[in-house]
This record gives sequence, structure tokens and C-alpha cells, in this order.
Amino acid sequence: MSTIPEIKTILYATDMGRHMRPVFRQAIGLAQNYKAQIIMLHVLEPLGSTGEAVLSTYLPGKKIEKLENEGMKKVLKKMKERLQAFCHDEMQLCEEKSSMVKEILVTTGHPADRIPQEAEKHDADIIVIGSCSKGFIRSGLLGSTVRHVTQVSHLPVMVVPNCNR
Repeated sequence: MSTIPEIKTILYATDMGRHMRPVFRQAIGLAQNYKAQIIMLHVLEPLGSTGEAVLSTYLPGKKIEKLENEGMKKVLKKMKERLQAFCHDEMQLCEEKSSMVKEILVTTGHPADRIPQEAEKHDADIIVIGSCSKGFIRSGLLGSTVRHVTQVSHLPVMVVPNCNR
């Protein structure tokens, strides 16, 4: 006899795009239904070898590290501001906001790899992520990050369409 899976921790992965509210609404809905907590995650892409080479030519290593840390702090602040704005605009969804959002994380790396890693690291039970396929071949194709996450994750992944919503 199989048991119904419990959802205690939801990893909500955001790219900080314009149309992420429908995705966050799904994460909040799951959290309310399962009395779960949400971990918000944003992954900053690495600069790449060309960007690093240019920066290292003009700046010492300590300054580059300081710039990266300041950038991560700015993104974290922006995520907190967006959460407050969301809850202000959609108060009925956020009555229990303080207990629903357990943590807000900003990390660096390739999002397709880091999202499943962070989900496992934080013992998430499900990943909630948005997908907006672009280009002339839109028929059912997922974005490359979402496709990779669904292929490598050992956890269930809820993909929420978020184009123009």
C-alpha cells in the first residue's frame, strides 16, 4: 500500500522575471494546502571566462569578490521587496506569510544545476518553477533550465506556465 507524499518544504525557484507572480501563487497555494514552508531561490549566472578575464585585468581579486557580494545582497534585497509588494497587493494570499516563507536564498552557478542541488540540500519535497518558452517553435517545449531541472531532479517538479499572465 502506498502513502500519499507529504509536502513540508517547497523550493520556489525564481528568475526574478516580470511574470513570476502566477508561479509564486502556486507555491503559496501548495504551502497553504499542505501547511508547508517555502524556500525562495534565485540563482545568479556566473560571469563566464571572458567576463572574469576582463574584470581580473582591471580589478584585484578582493574587489571582484566584494562586487559579487554586493550584487548578491542587492538581489536578496530586491527579492524581499518583491515579497512585501506581492503580499501588499494580494493580502488574502499572504495572511500567514511570515510562517510560509522560511528562507530567501541567492546563490551563484548555473540555474539548471543549482536548483536541484539546493532543493536536495534544503530537504525540499517539491520544486515549483515557471516556464515561458520563447521563439517560433513554442509547441509544448520547455525552457532549457526547466527541462534540465525536470530531467535531473529526484524530486517532483511543478512547472507553472507564466508567459503574459
